[in-house]
Amino acid sequence: MCGIAGIVSANLPVNQDLFDALTVLQHRGQDAAGILTNADGKLYLHKDLGLVRDVFHRDEEMARLQGRMGIAHVRYPTAGESSAAEAQPLYTNMPYGIAFAHNGNLTNTELLKDELFAQDRRHINTDSDSEILLNIFAHELMEQAEGSLRPEHIFAAVAQLHARARGAYACVALITGYGMVAFRDPFGIRPVILGKREGPDGTDYMVASESVALDALQFEIIGDIAPGEAVVVTHDGRLLRQQCASKPVLSPCLFEYVYLARPDSVLDDVYVYKARLRMGEKLGDKLLRDWGDHDIDVVIPVPESSRTAAAEMAGRLGVKYREGFIKNRYIGRTFIMPGQAMRKKSVRQKLNPIDLEFQGKNVLLVDDSIVRGTTSREIIQMARDAGARKVYFASAAPPVRYPNVYGIDMPTASELVAHGLSEEGIREALGADRLIFQELDDLKESVNEGNPALQHFDCSVFNGEYVTQDISRDYLDQLELFRSDAAKRQRRDAPGMPIELHNAAHG
Repeated sequence: MCGIAGIVSANLPVNQDLFDALTVLQHRGQDAAGILTNADGKLYLHKDLGLVRDVFHRDEEMARLQGRMGIAHVRYPTAGESSAAEAQPLYTNMPYGIAFAHNGNLTNTELLKDELFAQDRRHINTDSDSEILLNIFAHELMEQAEGSLRPEHIFAAVAQLHARARGAYACVALITGYGMVAFRDPFGIRPVILGKREGPDGTDYMVASESVALDALQFEIIGDIAPGEAVVVTHDGRLLRQQCASKPVLSPCLFEYVYLARPDSVLDDVYVYKARLRMGEKLGDKLLRDWGDHDIDVVIPVPESSRTAAAEMAGRLGVKYREGFIKNRYIGRTFIMPGQAMRKKSVRQKLNPIDLEFQGKNVLLVDDSIVRGTTSREIIQMARDAGARKVYFASAAPPVRYPNVYGIDMPTASELVAHGLSEEGIREALGADRLIFQELDDLKESVNEGNPALQHFDCSVFNGEYVTQDISRDYLDQLELFRSDAAKRQRRDAPGMPIELHNAAHG
């Protein structure tokens, strides 16, 4: 999971706007941040590890980012190294000078890497599949363009990229002196949206992973970039759009609506907040069907992304809704923290219970999902330590039983608490008195009601059905070797050791 943004302005410098966009998209990645701008044929780049405010904490760093065109990125690594070299945007000087930022993950990385070396004569310097995408786009653009670069060359290059690359990718590129290009994979797995802002000197255009970034900068939403579509904004303000995939099928990641996106975002014409309200309604209805004589005294959300569903669920059940945990906002999201021990420790640092909301009560805790189970176990125990008589647990999503291969750090199958366990087995593993999961069909309907045109979703983490239809058992076994916490520790402790599968998603 990463966040991307790009702006072409009619006459204003874009450095501050890109910084502000990244701060709004910070929830999509806390590992690294970067901004690249273009002015007078030159590129200006600053990127590093850390939060946006830490990477861009000096005025001179911002002042160096000159120009009225630029792209930006916040990142966390699905796998591979957390190094400043792999922070984005990335850059290649052949042809034209192209900068690139990517959210997602390729599933045919090894094949593409071999093709780039053997056929395209391009060398990949990192384990990042974002660098592979950049080099494919650059190579195809060089193949298409003869003489001066024209929009049809760019659209043809994106079409060729679609033909070669598989997986999830929402991308933004900057071509030196020409303009900005944004495109989305043929399934539209990861989100990207387009907007405009009218000014005295003309129209500014912006793309971003989520609509909240456009809202913050007072851009009017034009609409989502369609699956397979490419958008070109030239330096002189021309906007061009073209479908570049042969058979696009919109199949957005369902987990974006459950957890990843901010509740005030709109993804593919679905208000995330409203979708989460419906998740709470449907989960409450299921609980009443299955356990009509429940003895729940209070519903308490696990901050923060479960609040919306929890409040609606409490209303459905007719019981009190209370805030029982206070969150330390200076601790990062435990979901994307590396290492099980780090995640476990950070739960206690991040959340502190209000004892009076738990003492002597039967408490229903509501969270957006259960992935590794580390956070859930700790929170259930915290509720007991705070005096709860019974602790029930509800998940606004179905059990997460399968790894994600499209750019979310949902770990290998062996590290998922639900993998291979019945719901009763999961309950025992977490230590809850009762456990309630959302039904997958109810989750789909919660999103689909916001946009009936959405007929397909990537639900692979719940049902093991991968929309790209190229994920084999061997691939998942290799993923296990590469993405487990043990493998990450090995790379950190012995960085020179080779590993068979180099599929490091940095988007």
